[in-house]
Amino acid sequence: MLSGLNTAAAGMAAQQQRMDAVANDLANANTTGYKHQRVGFRDLVYEQTGRSSAQGVRTGSGAAAVDAGRAFAQGVLQRTDRTLDVAIQGEGFLRIRLADGRAALTRDGGLHVDGARQLATSSGALVQPAITIPEGVAEDQISIGPDGTVLANRQRIGKLDVVTVRSTQGLLSVGDNAFIATAASGAPVAAPRTTALSQGALEASNTDMAEAMVSMIESQRAFQLASKAITT
Repeated sequence: MLSGLNTAAAGMAAQQQRMDAVANDLANANTTGYKHQRVGFRDLVYEQTGRSSAQGVRTGSGAAAVDAGRAFAQGVLQRTDRTLDVAIQGEGFLRIRLADGRAALTRDGGLHVDGARQLATSSGALVQPAITIPEGVAEDQISIGPDGTVLANRQRIGKLDVVTVRSTQGLLSVGDNAFIATAASGAPVAAPRTTALSQGALEASNTDMAEAMVSMIESQRAFQLASKAITT
């Protein structure tokens, strides 16, 4: 009987983890450049059961949720006509430096000029290499080319570094739409030539609201089924 309770409890825990992931996707449906989470399931250990004479009779210990990484499909581009908004078209990430000094990657192109006149993301991370906007230059005097070249009043002041990695599924999410390269992802390298930046636009979240709601309902029903098994 205890094994049956443990199996149902494991199923509830797995569905709870999936619901948490879907809820996070729904909460970030309007977050620029957000990539939705993928959650799968795996069987827990199986054991021989019944009398010793019964061959091949095995019972499982339930299921466990598996983090399958992020879905890095391109989100829809939305025009904002704001000078410092840039959307990445194609494969790649902007190189940034987090507040704690770590090098990271992001697809959040909602840039702004911080107090030190440097270009930063909406979360405050500085683009790398650092780009400083000269005093007296207004935002509408800044232009960003498809290759990332930044001009201030028609003078070149830097370039946004767009990079990619061998395996995006190996990237480590650290929050605020930022990812850190790991041994599994490989070191950042230059993005393909087909990748371009679009000024005055932002990449929307790739979360499909309808699909997320269906997944939420599925997980809730599966959770209720497992809880009913425990009650019974």
